[in-house]
Amino acid sequence: MKAYPLQFEPILKDRIWGGTKLKSYLNKPIRSDVTGESWEISTVDNDVSIVANGILKGQSLNDLITKFPAEILGTKVLAQFGKQFPLLFKYLDAREDLSIQLHPNDDLAKKRHNSFGKTEMWYVMQADKEARLIVGFKEKSSPEEFLQHLKAKTLLDILDAKKVQQGDVFFLETGTVHAIGAGIVIAEIQQTSDITYRVYDFERTDAQGNQRELHLELALEAINYNKVEAQRLYTKNENVANEMVSCQYFTTNLIPLNGNVSMVKNGDSFTVYMCVEGVFEISWNGESHHYQKGDTLLIPASLTDFQLSGNASLLEIYIS
Repeated sequence: MKAYPLQFEPILKDRIWGGTKLKSYLNKPIRSDVTGESWEISTVDNDVSIVANGILKGQSLNDLITKFPAEILGTKVLAQFGKQFPLLFKYLDAREDLSIQLHPNDDLAKKRHNSFGKTEMWYVMQADKEARLIVGFKEKSSPEEFLQHLKAKTLLDILDAKKVQQGDVFFLETGTVHAIGAGIVIAEIQQTSDITYRVYDFERTDAQGNQRELHLELALEAINYNKVEAQRLYTKNENVANEMVSCQYFTTNLIPLNGNVSMVKNGDSFTVYMCVEGVFEISWNGESHHYQKGDTLLIPASLTDFQLSGNASLLEIYIS
């Protein structure tokens, strides 16, 4: 396999809460005024990414992993996960509040859905004034208190809402009750899973007057009722990797790129770059290509030496 930075066709998802910022802010080819998500790299069933550039254009990520497992995934990732791509990368535009929801852990997700759980993180790319996220409970709660407030439609009274701004980072372990608030664009990194338990949706209805399905019975056992500290603080030193989140599922760094940086990898893991600001270039084996805000790249594990140059803010993600 001739390794090079892979880009994929965005998989666009219309959502009841979506808007148009994925086009105006990230230059995605959205098809409606309610596009909520751009899945940048995915192997979720029926939503498998297709290569958009280079000699592998038109091939699916799953097919590439089948043909070149160690070259794409890396030796350590292959040993840990087999021929599965373990992460899902998205950009989200919340024109309205998302539903209040949570995700099950690996054990519950495996038992109930034959899926990974969904540990995830958010990087706030843009936030309107007064925009907020809901992350966990204000104080330790219980199933009884949760149900009492849900029935009384006062659930927001016991949930922790945080005003946010560009650059804020939140790490959401499984079981954390959460919601992205209106007026926020987010880069999301998560386990490969599309399992969401929706517990409250603000009584919204679709064009046909139907409310979206809730998953209360499934959620009650999966919720973490403890108070959590989800926000992560991090340094922003130029031209180095500033660690933001490190867990068993992924490590995410911020690279504030200003100039040139040589990267040397060991072949253990693929690397993904999400450009959250600016423009930059990657050079490898005598070739180079330009990228801009909103671009997401998969660097195959076998591409171990390359250079980054430009003026940009990059999220760097790999499995350590």
